[in-house]
Amino acid sequence: MPISPQLNAEIRVLTLFNLDSAMEGIKVHKSADTDTLAAIKRLYDKGLVTQEDGGYLTDLGIHCAEHLQTALRILNGAPQPA
Repeated sequence: MPISPQLNAEIRVLTLFNLDSAMEGIKVHKSADTDTLAAIKRLYDKGLVTQEDGGYLTDLGIHCAEHLQTALRILNGAPQPA
């Protein structure tokens, strides 16, 4: 499955969320680059975040971000927790 620039931008945004705290979200400011603004809007449209400009991860967003961050740790060669 090829990774399009749009999907890459969405992945980049999802990695910004701190999964250690459900009470910690992100806010994408209007001055952010257009790729990031479009990515967060697509994540909102997909039901992964609570606001068009970020907010918090939804339950689906948490699930997605957990899998994404695990995959990135594996690909980057970091040891996995037992």
